[in-house]
Amino acid sequence: MAHAVFLHLPVAAVVLAGGALGSLGSILPLIVIFIAMYALMIVPNQRKQKQWNAMLAAIKVGDIVTTNGGIRGTILSVKDDVIVVKTSPDGVKLEFAKSAIAAVTTETESSKS
Repeated sequence: MAHAVFLHLPVAAVVLAGGALGSLGSILPLIVIFIAMYALMIVPNQRKQKQWNAMLAAIKVGDIVTTNGGIRGTILSVKDDVIVVKTSPDGVKLEFAKSAIAAVTTETESSKS
């Protein structure tokens, strides 16, 4: 009978160790999936946001811009958060928030195309 008790103690230790490793083993794939999702979705979006902020910071008078609504025009003035855009061919002046700008084309880029 005493021999049977000693035989079961190592088995119990292996079962406990396997159980702890088993729970870590089930959490590890979730951690790997979270890291992969972060690397594939969040990091590229942060890069795109930085590029867009740099584009908005570099806006100057004379740039040709396209708004999120599809309106194209030339910048007449730039203030803190507001720009005034002159559209062609009527020369209508429109005021936009800087965040409404989707793309910027400088004079040299527009003359190339």
